[in-house]
Amino acid sequence: MTNQRLYRKMNESNSIKSIGLAFVGCGHITGKHSKTIDAVDKNVRKYYASRDERKAQDYNDRYMGAGYFGRYDLAFQSPEVDAVFVATPPNSHLELTQQALEAGKHVIVEKPPFMKSADFEKIRGLKEKQNRLVMVAENYFYKPLAREIRKLLREGIIGDILIIHSNALKFQRRHDWRNELDVTGGGALFEGGIHWINFMSNIGLGVKSVQGFQPAKIGPLERTMVVEFEYEEGAVGTLYYSWEVPTMFKGLRISRIFGRKGSITFESNGIFIFVRGEKKNLIFPGFQDIAGYRGMFRDFFTAIRNNSEPQFIFDMAKRDMEIIEKAYKTAKNKSNGG
Repeated sequence: MTNQRLYRKMNESNSIKSIGLAFVGCGHITGKHSKTIDAVDKNVRKYYASRDERKAQDYNDRYMGAGYFGRYDLAFQSPEVDAVFVATPPNSHLELTQQALEAGKHVIVEKPPFMKSADFEKIRGLKEKQNRLVMVAENYFYKPLAREIRKLLREGIIGDILIIHSNALKFQRRHDWRNELDVTGGGALFEGGIHWINFMSNIGLGVKSVQGFQPAKIGPLERTMVVEFEYEEGAVGTLYYSWEVPTMFKGLRISRIFGRKGSITFESNGIFIFVRGEKKNLIFPGFQDIAGYRGMFRDFFTAIRNNSEPQFIFDMAKRDMEIIEKAYKTAKNKSNGG
């Protein structure tokens, strides 16, 4: 019996079922997720697949993996692998997700999940046919900040919501594939702003309409976008997102939500929340999982073990993509005089 199979048998004798997770693509995010998984779930066996076998082996050694593959398809076909994490550039996500599903694997796909919202429908039928999950690694949905704000708004702590102001401005250089339109699928809003689109669309209000505004851009990819939201409940929201605006302490930003009975002021990264209503309250959502990755993986691994939907479901990810497409389209029409 191989070491991997012995390891799997020993773990499956415990109450928590062991999961074999193969990372497809060995870049920065794969290393980051590997460390998080080690802190979250000791019953996950990590495998690494790359078109460069030496790189796959290096990641396997570095992050104490259970094995490695010199080709993606070898990971898909391995009986030791239960789920695949697609961590390659966005233009390859659709094809790799399809291949993993066809091989009978659950799939976690890095954001942005696909190049366009229509791609979700290409995946929907296949995942249902194979009875497998496709989960999008949208960690912002699981951030303690987002969870706390959704709770506060649910409780009506500041009354009816009137205005949401989200400040996600920052200065961020990109010198890799993110500068290539045919690889990344879009600019700053698509590649990074999708997190904040998720925040705005899952705050507890129904999105009625979206309007994008884009300052003059340099090059083929935008680095700054403003997105206005109109909600079904009557509130309006504005998201300011940028990779080219310097901020205090390289990232400290303040956002606010205004209601008829008060307001919520929060540091955009999630350091603190200050509630000013009938009572004042200073909340620290939590630093241990400030980015939400731990909560995300806990939920995903529970879903895989039970073959049940995670909290952040497939259709939520599709809706986020549709909002981004609408923002780009309306911004383009506006700049063309439409």
